This record gives sequence, structure tokens and C-alpha cells, in this order.
Amino acid sequence: MAWISLIAAGLLEVVWALALKRSDGFSRVPETAVFVVALAASMALLAVALRSFPAGTGYAVWTGIGAVGTAIVGIALLGESAAPLRLLSVALVAAGVAGLALTSAAGH
Repeated sequence: MAWISLIAAGLLEVVWALALKRSDGFSRVPETAVFVVALAASMALLAVALRSFPAGTGYAVWTGIGAVGTAIVGIALLGESAAPLRLLSVALVAAGVAGLALTSAAGH
């Protein structure tokens, strides 16, 4: 259950990051509302997950999922750069998240 909470929290981080961008400095009410709800839900799920994970691992996996997910959505849907170095950097973050997840699962 902790992994499901952590992954869901990370995916909601993608939602709130994109909603924050689309809120245009909180001037668009619907996007701001999505941001607030997704942020609160993401934090709540992270708090649940941190009951079972070390803080460093849980936080790093949460932010990693958010960072990689937001970068992928930015590239796929928002026309952001897909330069090779950028893709390599995203892959390295994903590899780090996977490494933390694997070491946490093995040592947990």
C-alpha cells in the first residue's frame, strides 16, 4: 500500500506542476483549483507513504516521479525540447529513482 500511495503522490505532483504552469500566476481560477486539490492530495499521499519509507527515499522517489513525469508530459504534449542531453538527463533521474526504489525494497 505504501508504494501505491507513493506512486500516486508522484503522479499527482505531475498534475499540480502542470496546473501551476497553466494557472498563469494563479490568475486562472479552474487551473488554480486543480493545482490546490492535486497538491493537497499529493502531500497527503506522501505523508501516508512516509509512514513506511525512510524520509529521504520517499521524498526522492516522490520528487523523481514528479520531475520525470512533468518533463515527459512537457516534451510529449507541450512542445518542450527533446534534445538528446535533456532526454539523457531525464533518463538519469529515472534511473536514480529506480535505484532508490530497488534498494528500499531490498532493505525494507
